[in-house]
Amino acid sequence: MTPRELIDTAPIPGGNELKLYRRGGDHIIVLDRNELMNSRMSGSEEALASLAAERLAGRKSQRWLIGGYGMGFTLRRALGLVEQDAKVDLVELVPQIVEWARGPMAELTGACLDDTRLSLRLGDVGETIRGAQECYDAILLDVDNGPDGLVRAGNDGLYGAAGIAAAGRALKPGGLVAYWSAAPDTAFTKRLNASGLAVEEQMVRARSNGKGPRHTIWLASRSKAR
Repeated sequence: MTPRELIDTAPIPGGNELKLYRRGGDHIIVLDRNELMNSRMSGSEEALASLAAERLAGRKSQRWLIGGYGMGFTLRRALGLVEQDAKVDLVELVPQIVEWARGPMAELTGACLDDTRLSLRLGDVGETIRGAQECYDAILLDVDNGPDGLVRAGNDGLYGAAGIAAAGRALKPGGLVAYWSAAPDTAFTKRLNASGLAVEEQMVRARSNGKGPRHTIWLASRSKAR
């Protein structure tokens, strides 16, 4: 087996430390002993954008907010699906993630970070959401391993009742917020259902070829009525 090579480490504000490894042509991001991301498994992150785009088809001049760059799978799919008049805001908490995207993982990144439709900001996506009012057609959140806040305790604020309510207020009428998780979470599903948003729960495969572990995506839509 090809050994893993440690490329770099990155402190998480309010959390622990991420490690970037390379194994052959693959890249892996690890937290403690947990593998958070693997460049061989892009399917569910891409589905986060695809499922949102399907439900927003036909809306003009869309504005999207993506929380967390990761390895860029969601961002690249989103940019490939939205129209040229769309705007995509990306908020990434860990500066080194962007440095990795432009450095050791540049081949994966391609030109997505230089897309003229993209606005990139370093910081907490929760602050962006709380400061927005009917701004976004779509909010895509993949900032942790799921609603349990593995990466950073501060992420819990996105998945609690107050965080869900803030996301709802940040949506335009008819917009949606989509959450990615490595596993189902009954308690989070209940919180979403109690929020007044219309909720769908989808199981998707980790790999783009339809194989690999099953991951969970929730899509919570705001009513079109004001």
